[in-house]
Amino acid sequence: MKSSFHYLAFLLVAVSGFCTLLFSCSQEHEHTAPAIHDRDSVSVMTTYGVNTLISDSGVIKYRIVTEEWEVNQLRNPSRWIFNKGILLTQFDLKKHVVGYIQSDSAIYYDQLQRWVLRGRVNVLTANGLVFRSSQLTWDEREHQIWSHAYSYLKTPDKEMRGTWFKSDEQMMDYEIRNPKGWSIFAEPNMNSGSMPPMSSSAPIDTLHEDNMKGPVFNRTKK
Repeated sequence: MKSSFHYLAFLLVAVSGFCTLLFSCSQEHEHTAPAIHDRDSVSVMTTYGVNTLISDSGVIKYRIVTEEWEVNQLRNPSRWIFNKGILLTQFDLKKHVVGYIQSDSAIYYDQLQRWVLRGRVNVLTANGLVFRSSQLTWDEREHQIWSHAYSYLKTPDKEMRGTWFKSDEQMMDYEIRNPKGWSIFAEPNMNSGSMPPMSSSAPIDTLHEDNMKGPVFNRTKK
């Protein structure tokens, strides 16, 4: 009888231990369940130290120089991400450099063909125009560039600042709202007795008041 009692006690302890072990394993399994990842945050490709030419239909459009380039085709819309800065060199159809764009970060929506640049945005064109802002959007389909942030613009003959900027992608026709600090660097020599000839294709600068926009400066090609 005593032996049976010891055997029963041993069996209960063994069963209790087995149940404890089973419960422990079950709890551990719950805590180690695979994490759920947002597929939208997964980059398809990340490349470092990039210096490459981008072409479209065999025509070179620009050169990209960047420390890090992420390509994500899973996001909607798909995009290229440049979190560590970018330098873009633009080319015309004859492969001549027409401008440089540099910024602290950028996103290119490849399906929309639209660039969004942020941080210290600097633009230099072949015509000597300098543009600076904290944000710039470039729509390649519409051939337009704009910024809704404070912007600085300098040309060989003037410089100005404004609260809003819009231009064609060559920065030949542009508009600045609420222009400030408009300075003329080169003025005609009134003592020479003659005025410099006016070209029929010279751009026209105008400054007018818009009830909705306030003062607006326009430069347009004839």
